[in-house]
Amino acid sequence: MSMLYLDNAATTAVRPEVLDAMMPYLTRWFGNASSSHTAGEAAAEALADARARVARVMGMRASDAVFTSGGTEANNLAVKGIALAAQHATPSLRVPKRHLVTTPIEHESILESGDYLARLHGFDVTHASVDPTGRLSPSALAAALRDDTALVSVGYANNEIGTIQDAVALAAAAHERGIPIHLDAVQAAGWLPLSGTGADALSIAGHKLGAPKGTGALAVRGRIPLEPLLHGGGQERGRRSGTEDVAGAVGLATALDLAEAERDESARRVGGLRDAFVAAVLAAVPTARVTGDPVRRLPGTASFTFAGTSGEAVLLELERRGIVSSSGSACAAGSDEPSHVLVATGVAPEVAQTAVRFSFPHDARLDAAALAAQVAASVTAVASGR
Repeated sequence: MSMLYLDNAATTAVRPEVLDAMMPYLTRWFGNASSSHTAGEAAAEALADARARVARVMGMRASDAVFTSGGTEANNLAVKGIALAAQHATPSLRVPKRHLVTTPIEHESILESGDYLARLHGFDVTHASVDPTGRLSPSALAAALRDDTALVSVGYANNEIGTIQDAVALAAAAHERGIPIHLDAVQAAGWLPLSGTGADALSIAGHKLGAPKGTGALAVRGRIPLEPLLHGGGQERGRRSGTEDVAGAVGLATALDLAEAERDESARRVGGLRDAFVAAVLAAVPTARVTGDPVRRLPGTASFTFAGTSGEAVLLELERRGIVSSSGSACAAGSDEPSHVLVATGVAPEVAQTAVRFSFPHDARLDAAALAAQVAASVTAVASGR
């Protein structure tokens, strides 16, 4: 039986064009970009070109971009690096900036970075409430801000339910108080514009875009102080020490360029497919409920709860029928706890445990009705105990 892979929010296949672009820097031009010989200089040129390309799509200067090992490291560097640096950047303030604002539906890399700041550095963390669709209103954000707020960190689009935030309005609310804002754009990249959001920092991960796992970037505007997490050789302008993965940077830049060039067309096409699939599932499964914002959601994400079932059992039945999907964030896989995202949006814990997420690839061209029929059959089988 062939497999239909619908867990692209967890990771995607590496694109052939990306592999082709990387290969010279894994074989012929494999030098260390810090070395002052021909091989090193070739690597350094490739790294600089990749940095400029990534920064351009993110709406930043080349000098703003820091290559990382992925979205988790990029988010950690943004939250910890900006928050810790804020204490030293404003020594004249009588009240040190030790306050972080985020939301309760963020990726674990943001939530746990906040916990770290609270435990070890005396930060106060505010989780601004979201509405039942997962949206954070500008007024709710404004109400959470304080004179000692060092940073706002919010997901541009949620990794479980696909809800898209009004990044421009949230940035305006933060900037009105002179506070920088970081957007976790790991899920948004390739589906939404990264430039023009007003964000002071943006995180992306290559493996959501057709680049290898272990690649990513954080772009931080030059005026924002950033405390490094990794110390050593001073690479990445001192913000992330360690020998750079030149081939990975080239792969990330290539994948991001391709995704950006195709973004408008793929978003329209996949969004239409997603809408047809959602409608068909809702018509076929009386207990199905869509989670997240019904309109402002990622084109490739369709997430449901199926009350009266077990989400894990539905996933197993779907896989038996050749369809691979997920119950939510891959980073929380194996947990018996209900999704913190769904609980924060008001879903009862026992219903949250029935959640299933389908995330489509950028090149998806599927029969939505046939897929929905398979989903309905799987849910029915689990609900009836067959």
